[in-house]
Amino acid sequence: MHTLRVHMHAYILWLRAPQLSEYTLYVGELQRATLMTTKTARRQCRGCSSRLAADNRSALCVRCVRRRHMATAPVLPDSFWDVEELYAAFATRDFGRVLRAYRRACGPDVRQSDVARWLGITQGQVSRIERRHSLADDLVKVDGWAKALHIPQRCLWFTLTIESHDAYQSVDDDPILPSSHREEGDEVRRRGFLKVVTTTGVGVVGGSLLTGSESRRQATASPNTVGNADVEIVREMTKAFRTIDNRHGGGHGHVRAAARSYLESTAEPLLRNGRGRSKTEAQLLCASAELYQLAGWMSYDTGHLADGASYLRKALRLCNDAQDDALTAEMQAAMSHHAAFFSQTNEFLSPNIKAQDRVHGAGSAVDLAMAARQSAKRSGLWALQSETAAMEAHGLALQKDRKGSISALRDAENHFSRIAGQESPAWLGYFDAAYLSAKFAHTLRDLGLTRDAEGFARRSLEMNDGYERGRLFNTILLASIVAEQGRVEEACFIGEQAVQMAESVRSVRVIYNLADLGQRLAEHRNSDIVQTLFRKMSDRGIPTPTS
Repeated sequence: MHTLRVHMHAYILWLRAPQLSEYTLYVGELQRATLMTTKTARRQCRGCSSRLAADNRSALCVRCVRRRHMATAPVLPDSFWDVEELYAAFATRDFGRVLRAYRRACGPDVRQSDVARWLGITQGQVSRIERRHSLADDLVKVDGWAKALHIPQRCLWFTLTIESHDAYQSVDDDPILPSSHREEGDEVRRRGFLKVVTTTGVGVVGGSLLTGSESRRQATASPNTVGNADVEIVREMTKAFRTIDNRHGGGHGHVRAAARSYLESTAEPLLRNGRGRSKTEAQLLCASAELYQLAGWMSYDTGHLADGASYLRKALRLCNDAQDDALTAEMQAAMSHHAAFFSQTNEFLSPNIKAQDRVHGAGSAVDLAMAARQSAKRSGLWALQSETAAMEAHGLALQKDRKGSISALRDAENHFSRIAGQESPAWLGYFDAAYLSAKFAHTLRDLGLTRDAEGFARRSLEMNDGYERGRLFNTILLASIVAEQGRVEEACFIGEQAVQMAESVRSVRVIYNLADLGQRLAEHRNSDIVQTLFRKMSDRGIPTPTS
């Protein structure tokens, strides 16, 4: 009789509060009555079978209640995406790894079934994607999934669509240049990535660089006329910042801050509100792209890798919007350079990262270089075609594709021989025989051809004045090649020169390269001359191998 009264009381309460889901009051009263008649009964959650808290009067635990009400992925704070594991996952451009890192960063509350519901797929599909049994190469799907999880654009290796996904369908089905050293399976897997890399022509002046409050300000701002003088000033400022960067590196905080301040206070407002003749607008886009690229290099020099990647993506979009194939190739080549650098420094920065992930980073370097070669070919500039071929050669060397790498080096050499008499743009002025020699030396060293690499490394030091940072990089490169040949004393002598040169150049990349030299000398760490070099490196804050 008592139980019947409890049932009636709970039913009346439920009628009075229909907004409460899953009969919460009814179940609570029913379970209270059950406890009154069976003191020893163990209450379990109907959702996950875990034991309910003593003061929980519903049939579900707090976790299951919260999960059932999350039909879509939560909007997480911006700081969430800066977690080290997530950053490493984004760098691999593997969406399966991104999913796994995302769930781990969220904690035990998020399961594969939750992610599956948010993405509109099954739990089994999520599991297969995370285990890489089902590669997420369909960029239309990945684009939608990234939006469903509210992943910020700055973290992604592709541009989120603003319009419908149909925009992807108009892309040329085979954008890759024919290459005798690429297997067909490789080509198919890379095609989806190249579609994004080569077709990110989003309207920047229309607001693609801006979100939120910035877009609203743009809609209400009155347009200003952009003239040739505005474009020239942006170019002159970029030239001044570049001169300092080449001499002293981007690691000087006040220089990077000044460049970023000018970018935000002058260049970006011109892009938002400026209006002018179509030719002037295109020049503004290109001039701003050069500034964004420089900001990207400076960010890499200071170890701000996420900022560096973001700046380069913006620069690439600007170039595409201006329909400038030459500058587009330059940005893609820069992104390839950074991807190759990341794949080489992973082991030093994060020893726990697997070898297959380092190979994946090298694959991204090749993808970007191949896209750059396409753009460079359309531009007709032999210097640019030579540079992008050398970029591909280095990426292939990191993949241990000796035949393909040597073939790309031959292409670079042939293109370079045809430069004479052709005028190159001012922003490509750094590319000369010394620069190309350094690329050859890097590639041959990573292929294990150190004797051939040494000659190119020495030739790379014959560069013009004003490129102190580049001279330092090439000096460290020569030391590493000599060390690989077992000439320890000579390698240490050159290494000490590099350490001394590093006093006037601030760059995180200098630290990485010197630390890499230390790793190559690790087996000789007990010799006096190596100990002397390691001591000087340690005094400069450069990590050295421990015994």
